[in-house]
Amino acid sequence: MANTFLYLNLFLFLIPFALALDKKVFPIKNIRSLIVPSLIVTVIFSEIAVFFTGLKVWEFNPAYLVGVYYRELPLEEYLFIFTFSFTGLGIYNYLNAKFPKNDLQKYSLALSHALMGVCIAMLFFAYTKWYPAITFAFLMMLLIGVEYINTLRFMYKFYRAFVASLILFYSCYGVICNLPITTYNAAENLGFDLFKIPLENYFFTMGMLLLGVYLLEFFKSRKAV
Repeated sequence: MANTFLYLNLFLFLIPFALALDKKVFPIKNIRSLIVPSLIVTVIFSEIAVFFTGLKVWEFNPAYLVGVYYRELPLEEYLFIFTFSFTGLGIYNYLNAKFPKNDLQKYSLALSHALMGVCIAMLFFAYTKWYPAITFAFLMMLLIGVEYINTLRFMYKFYRAFVASLILFYSCYGVICNLPITTYNAAENLGFDLFKIPLENYFFTMGMLLLGVYLLEFFKSRKAV
């Protein structure tokens, strides 16, 4: 019981290695490229998580933790940010290798614009609540940076990987939110749950994966020069 969150992280960590069993598509050496982007995502998003924890935006149930904390954040949360990013990037790379065509890239900007509209609406209606304010502001900045400043084109592949990663998202947050390992302060979120998972979690996770994909593609482009 006390190791539930830790076991969840182990499950996530093993998935890219399971994908690597398809050696012709995703050789295990490709897993190395996922580590640095995942670590950078962990540093940035763990700072946000520490901030949220300090403000009681969310709290962790010690019954499901091993009891190791750093800056009030349990070890398992640091691991979760890393392993979810690591696995999401593994899925991204696997799908890119398995289905290399990028024909739908031309539609990705329209989808990004729709997401920016959602971010603006959420910031307008919920700017006084910490969880949606930080989550949608961060995602909005990422979308603007990727679509209008960045020259690398990968957003269709990102959206495809995000949709595929929702399987893991529901598996993990189904456990996290229903045991519950994490409880959320209703005063600091939108108060809207989808399958008992706060709406903000979907966009917080999207921001994590988008930052990781951008970093992965950026390092790849630098290596190719």
